[in-house]
Amino acid sequence: MDSLARPGGNVTGNSSLTAELSAKTVELIRDIVPSAQRVAALANAPDPFSKSFLNQIQLAGKATGMAIDAIMIHSTEELDAAFPTMERSRSAAVIVQPSLPTKRVAELALSYRIPAVCASREFPNDGGLASYFGSEGEMYQRAAVFVEKILNGAQPAELPVEQPTKFELVINVKTAKTLGLDLPPTLLARADEVIE
Repeated sequence: MDSLARPGGNVTGNSSLTAELSAKTVELIRDIVPSAQRVAALANAPDPFSKSFLNQIQLAGKATGMAIDAIMIHSTEELDAAFPTMERSRSAAVIVQPSLPTKRVAELALSYRIPAVCASREFPNDGGLASYFGSEGEMYQRAAVFVEKILNGAQPAELPVEQPTKFELVINVKTAKTLGLDLPPTLLARADEVIE
């Protein structure tokens, strides 16, 4: 791909900015657990985007003064062992790569009482604490526009790759209560959805 504005070849579409949004979750953790000094980052090793996911989180960790412990998951069987490791290293929270089995991660995070955030819309519905992501509704609408343009003769290479312009924060208050977290009212006011 040449650039997002001029992708070249036969490429166009939407970019979800998942790696960049995962970095934003470091700031979100700071709002949720102000005393946090160490955060785990669960990365899906076979996923080619795990490197950019971890790089963005490491950069955000440096900017906020938080230590980031990268934990590479090569298979779902390794998830169970990752949480005792986080507990031993005293991770205040965990950031989850969305390509991992998020429902299982949410269950483990609750069991070990570790606040977990992810750039996946479904994560708080599965019991995770919070998610911050590009609006899926907006991306689906934009994808339909691409399909219409291409069906009407536009060349994909001439259509720029689009990034989300609307972002959503979802917080599971029930999970926060289970974890014994007292979420700031300003954070709840910023949320696009609060799950009770």
